Amino acid sequence: MNLLKAVLAAEVYPALGCTEPIACAYAAAVAAEQLGRPVERLAIRVDPGTYKNGASVVVPNSGGARGNRIAAALGAQVARSADRLELLANVTPGMRSKAQTLIDSYAFEYGVLEGQHGLRIEVAVGAGPSEARCVLSEGHAHIERIEKDGQTVFRAPSDANHRSGLSYRHELRHLDLAALVELAGAIDDEDREYLRRGIRMNLALSERGLRLKGSAYQLAAMVRHGLLLEDLFHRAKRTVAAAVDARMNGEPLPAMTSGGSGNQGIIASLTPYRVGNERQVDEERILRSIALAHLINAYVKCFVGELAVICGCAMSAGIAAAAAIVYQREPGDVRRMGLAINTVVGDLGGMICDGAKPGCAMKAVTSVDAALRAGFMALEGFGLGSNDGVVGRTPEDTVRNLGRITLEGMLAVDPTVLDILKHKAAPGRS
Repeated sequence: MNLLKAVLAAEVYPALGCTEPIACAYAAAVAAEQLGRPVERLAIRVDPGTYKNGASVVVPNSGGARGNRIAAALGAQVARSADRLELLANVTPGMRSKAQTLIDSYAFEYGVLEGQHGLRIEVAVGAGPSEARCVLSEGHAHIERIEKDGQTVFRAPSDANHRSGLSYRHELRHLDLAALVELAGAIDDEDREYLRRGIRMNLALSERGLRLKGSAYQLAAMVRHGLLLEDLFHRAKRTVAAAVDARMNGEPLPAMTSGGSGNQGIIASLTPYRVGNERQVDEERILRSIALAHLINAYVKCFVGELAVICGCAMSAGIAAAAAIVYQREPGDVRRMGLAINTVVGDLGGMICDGAKPGCAMKAVTSVDAALRAGFMALEGFGLGSNDGVVGRTPEDTVRNLGRITLEGMLAVDPTVLDILKHKAAPGRS
């Protein structure tokens, strides 16, 4: 198995809008496509992480509407699954109107799969006596099952070694940082062009976001007012923040994801790109550093989970970007890359994820700042060591410790966040 290509194929892909609502749209589109006629009723249930991540984010081409409900309703109107997580590019004004009518009717149901760990989206659609169902699990575009009128039309292989190519995760979690560095150094022409495509895609989002009066705009204003310097740190943070601003506000441009997350893809690609570009690093090394960032982001998720209680932008993507910065100057110095990883975890470990929303741009700024500091400090030989809290003897130990904190130590966080979001969404509350 070519592990780098497996990661790029399964976790690095274009997505139009936040990946959890768009996954809801995709599941609804698959079900509606199978139904084969206009949808009259729709029921969707999602895992707690998907509920959380879809609660506050603007959905592209929705007219400014937010959340998984409108995403699923739009997906059911599009009823075209071939475009996968870019399917909402096909939305028309008529589809928007029909989707909102469906949501406002008694024929639309939305609920949470309480106690579900990991991504799972179940959508059932119907028209007259006919019904169709689609279930996604384990990945934002990984179909577990499709049914039509009670009959199974498709079922993914149950053998763990064959499920949607996800077996690479078992191999990935047993690698060390040195092995990931070696994989990143072996990119071929196909990988290079795909990584370039991701840079172009995320830079386009950043350019769009600079027009919005969001976090990136405020950073630029602070420079104008003499409160921040116009330096590499500022430009890297502004570039990333602008792309996240655009994405979280529903701008109709795709992001190239990392670990299945657009915001993490933005951090993992644009932070190394901006640093390398400004410091005149040759393109080959920049591309290899971005490949390493994607690999490390995927590696961290093997331990903390796909929809983690901690902020993936701050932790997995921040860790990845910090190591990539070191790689650009010292591609063979695994020890210093480990120092950078340890420092980011010691700095930001425990930052919670309270769902996808415009405020994610603020967390992205924090992540990029921490990654830059950790990366450049590591190049000077400085980094947090095993005497610092949860930092381990090795970067691999540190990541495993982070996984324990996430999966064992913070079990009550997601239910509490979920309860807060449900309370805010209750009728009659502002």
